[in-house]
Amino acid sequence: MKSIFFIDLDNTIYFTKPNEEQLMGELYRFLESLDLGISNEDFQLAKQDMLRTPFLKVAKKYGFREEVMPEVLSYLENREVSKPLKPSDDYHYIKSLKGRKFIVTAGFQKQQVSKVKMLGIAGDFEEVCVVDVSVNNKKDVFEELIDQHNLNVNDILIIGDDADSEIRYGLELGISTFLLDPGNLHPNAESTFRGNDLSNLHAAVGQ
Repeated sequence: MKSIFFIDLDNTIYFTKPNEEQLMGELYRFLESLDLGISNEDFQLAKQDMLRTPFLKVAKKYGFREEVMPEVLSYLENREVSKPLKPSDDYHYIKSLKGRKFIVTAGFQKQQVSKVKMLGIAGDFEEVCVVDVSVNNKKDVFEELIDQHNLNVNDILIIGDDADSEIRYGLELGISTFLLDPGNLHPNAESTFRGNDLSNLHAAVGQ
């Protein structure tokens, strides 16, 4: 039975698309006021990528002008989500897990912590760990949590939607993983467990 859980935030605990205006509306309008050096078509594609991918990776992928990035990063580092967000319909499966629960999410500190606050779920977790992808990755943070709390990797399950981030890093560390893939975006990805929803999560962890 698993009793320790490292859980992704975006598109796992809640989904970005139904909360898009609350999450991204002000950011989209801010970016539209700048000369990002990309076409409108690419900007529309970048907006959709921002719903699933850390901003710095999106900016690099689409080649946002380097001259505007300091202003954008300053904005993002100080930005907080101030409107209520709705957890996923499956969140009760996470909430009812017995054991220690940690959120491990990539992004900007104030923004990610404010999301947890606006979701009203802060009390469900022992700790919220925000990964600055310009400095390290989730693998580093998983290792830090294991060392800091003297955790046994055999007791841990990592839950998330990104096959190339938390799922891959978990497997590299010998940790069991649950890939949440409602859109079947990663049909060939390796994971200990998987589902298009979380209805089999408790069975997977032995609870």
